[in-house]
Amino acid sequence: MNKLHQLTIHEAHLQLEKRQITSIELTEAVLARLNDLQDKVHPCVTITADLALRQARQADKRIAAGRCRPLTGIPLAIKDNICTKGIRTTCSSRMLENFVPPYDATVMTKLHREGAVILGKTNMDEFAMGSSTENSAFFTTSNPWDTTRVPGGSSGGSAAAVAADGALGALGSDTGGSIRQPAGFCNITGLKPTYGRVSRYGLVAFASSLDQIGPMTKDVTDCAILLKAIAGHDRRDSTSAPRPVPDYTRSLVTDLKGLRLGVPREYFVDGAQKEVTAAMQAAITRLQELGASIDWEVSLPHTRYALAVYYILAPSEASANLARYDGVKYGFSYKDTRSVWDALEKTRQYGFGPEVKRRIMLGTYALSAGYYDAYYLKAQKVRTLIRQEFEKAFQRCDALITPTSPTVPFKIGEKTDDPVQMYLSDVCTLPVNIAGIPALSVPAGFVAGLPVGMQIMGPLFSEETLLRIGFAYEQATDWHKRRPPL
Repeated sequence: MNKLHQLTIHEAHLQLEKRQITSIELTEAVLARLNDLQDKVHPCVTITADLALRQARQADKRIAAGRCRPLTGIPLAIKDNICTKGIRTTCSSRMLENFVPPYDATVMTKLHREGAVILGKTNMDEFAMGSSTENSAFFTTSNPWDTTRVPGGSSGGSAAAVAADGALGALGSDTGGSIRQPAGFCNITGLKPTYGRVSRYGLVAFASSLDQIGPMTKDVTDCAILLKAIAGHDRRDSTSAPRPVPDYTRSLVTDLKGLRLGVPREYFVDGAQKEVTAAMQAAITRLQELGASIDWEVSLPHTRYALAVYYILAPSEASANLARYDGVKYGFSYKDTRSVWDALEKTRQYGFGPEVKRRIMLGTYALSAGYYDAYYLKAQKVRTLIRQEFEKAFQRCDALITPTSPTVPFKIGEKTDDPVQMYLSDVCTLPVNIAGIPALSVPAGFVAGLPVGMQIMGPLFSEETLLRIGFAYEQATDWHKRRPPL
């Protein structure tokens, strides 16, 4: 039998419901594992052990009363840019190092309603700006498959915690691949929902037209469970879609007959690792064996501009969103100054890290007089073309299959001096956010002991189809069952 911390969400739920284990026992086992991981992998900024045990006791009372929902008593970790009432929410930045929100994000309210247990807040790239979790102001999280390598980013702490059994599941956020890329790097499942499927209320804003909260789990079944819990309309988020939430677990079947899957040629780029491409071709062959028809002629030519579009739009929105951190209202404030303007300048100089400052400057430049039309406006026009291209592709295909990342996890420090190479880590994931569509990353193999992820992209609100494809592939392989040798 699995040790308790090795259980999936649905396995643990079954044992809790049958009273074979208690939430206290489960939570203590996972906390012990998480504390052990802190020395080796550093997944968390804050661990809330006392709160978790309190919530576990409450969960056991609910279960005893016959009110055991799918997440009741389940220990989860939360990315540290999601507001948690009474718990420090730092965004892994000096700017918010001591910030304790007075309210919960909508996703947290939903998890509390389910009776979930909150283990703590996970490390991330500062303000979600990065692809490696090396941009945290506090420490770098390591990849549990090889602690000399990055776990991906910006949700690297969540990915590492789940991959190494330090949480049964986690929430991440995805602005340009920040759920899917670390999921691929750490051999777990990660879903970026359709823009508007999950409320952004209480998510610390990076780029408001791109950000989405989503689940990071050990397998596709858990992903479906967690997505159902957090999805739905929220009147406090004006971009939230007023659509009913299906039971995503009902779409989990192993038959792919009748599904048309496209393979866009632009995602198999020259710079991709040959071994990653080979692993993807093997995965596509397996999907074909499961009954799907494969269309190798799909083309998304504007994909080549997605990186440039993203690095104009996202920094522009960040420049506006991060203007609120001025040392006056809340957060870090530099005191030893001569004037209010000096205080503002010094607060931002010492409160933000280098990558955040780089993106603020990029965005401010793109929005400035004389350059707005040449950069920001043109990027918005190309964004429309990218979105239209996806819509056209989905007229002939139910979903598109690509690598999650063109490479396996890279060494810590390998790309920190070359921002462009770091940005290219997200070349396969960025277009999804630009178009607002959903995408799922599932484990698809290993190269020299390092994980490879497969990305499944679909039209707006097609999460059920993506989960069906991911589940069928997962059940026909054993990649998701492998655990890092920590």
